[in-house]
Amino acid sequence: MAEKDRDPAQQPVLKGPEPAVPSLPATQELLIELTDLNWERTVEKSGRPVAVMFYSPTCAFCHQMEPYFRNYAREYKDSIQFARLDIMTSPWTAERYGVRSTPTFKFFCDGKPVQEMVGAVYPALLKKMVDDVLVHGRDCAKNSTAIDYEITGYG
Repeated sequence: MAEKDRDPAQQPVLKGPEPAVPSLPATQELLIELTDLNWERTVEKSGRPVAVMFYSPTCAFCHQMEPYFRNYAREYKDSIQFARLDIMTSPWTAERYGVRSTPTFKFFCDGKPVQEMVGAVYPALLKKMVDDVLVHGRDCAKNSTAIDYEITGYG
């Protein structure tokens, strides 16, 4: 059967080059989405300081603060890891660290919480806290008392 006699549906379709897949924005990679399952590996066993934003998808103040948090993730990408945790889908970790309102910003050094800020705060205050954690965080973590993580409400 000649090429011209083939059914048009059976003709091979020649395509041009595939369009490039749009890459994620750089801040998407810099801001890790945490869950109860990856918390220990990402925060508690991290070799560098971690800033965590505890948020709720329905929280208007969380949406207000998130662009600043993302900008700081880009600015401090070489010295501190930024992450966020949805308290609606990961309530165990939020309860464990006493998060009662959103947004709550907690800073961890050597896996230990060293600073905390709650609410829609001035972005300059949040940035100042990031700077303070970088300067004093490790000393603060080394001088803190160990927490027994085997805490439950049933014991």
